[in-house]
Amino acid sequence: MTNEIRQFVIDSLRDMNYDVSGVDDDTTLGPAGADLESLALAELAVRVEDRFGVAFSEEEAEELAGMTVGEFCAAVAERMDSAGTGEADLVAKTTGD
Repeated sequence: MTNEIRQFVIDSLRDMNYDVSGVDDDTTLGPAGADLESLALAELAVRVEDRFGVAFSEEEAEELAGMTVGEFCAAVAERMDSAGTGEADLVAKTTGD
């Protein structure tokens, strides 16, 4: 599941016009990494919420800039596990079943 989340994050960054060449699990989302600004971080969080059904609070949004792509993907996967949003739910959500 983490691989799917990672690919979604990278695709989202590309859609948001960020250069994703060289982006990997060790790339920081904020400055000195992918260089996402606060509005871009908020947009990424909303995209992840829409796609995977997990949310980050406003307080947590500030912490996203310090996370690496790998840490962010792991946090999303952990929230999915905690919320009981399994892969079958994800398939149904994306296919409309």
